[in-house]
Amino acid sequence: MPILIEGAVESLEAALAAVEGGADRLELCTDLAHGGTTPDLKLLQFQLPIPVFVLVRPRAGDFVYTDAEHRTMLEQISRARSAGAHGIVTGDLRLDRTRDLIAAARPLPVTFHRAFDVFPDRSEALERLISLGVERVLTSGGASTAPEGAEEIRRLVVQAKGRIEILPGGGINPNNVARLVHQTGVREVHFSVKDAEKVRAVVRNLR
Repeated sequence: MPILIEGAVESLEAALAAVEGGADRLELCTDLAHGGTTPDLKLLQFQLPIPVFVLVRPRAGDFVYTDAEHRTMLEQISRARSAGAHGIVTGDLRLDRTRDLIAAARPLPVTFHRAFDVFPDRSEALERLISLGVERVLTSGGASTAPEGAEEIRRLVVQAKGRIEILPGGGINPNNVARLVHQTGVREVHFSVKDAEKVRAVVRNLR
């Protein structure tokens, strides 16, 4: 089965490069150096040939948001939907708040972002996210990078049993992607993109 490639991009230039390189899906965000925040939604006006998921995260830092920040996230999700996003990437460690975010995103699919790695019990968190109807979880397996967290990612894939997609992200590059996929059994990978060659190299190494 072909591995789906998601490129995290911060600009139209990076998005076009990811498409040129062979990416299957984009995550549109800004400030990737600090884990990513909500981007300028004007970029969605450009018609790209692959799905674009939008990160909704009002600030860097922790993943527990104030009431005002929560309202901002709901508004940003609504604007992203109206602007033509194909999916939403978001989350709050308080899963009752995440339930609100999911409801605001529907009918779009939802990815719970790397806040997942902060949960002290990822097994329990995964089951709760499945019960909420989240489509995928972006994770490095609780490690600094996905390759370092490969064993935990593999365990999550086994636990998920196809009920939710496990999307590894963090430190993935052409040199380690094939081994990571082999070790974990994931069906999708996520990494930042600035140029087409990185994506091409990943595609080559996954064949």
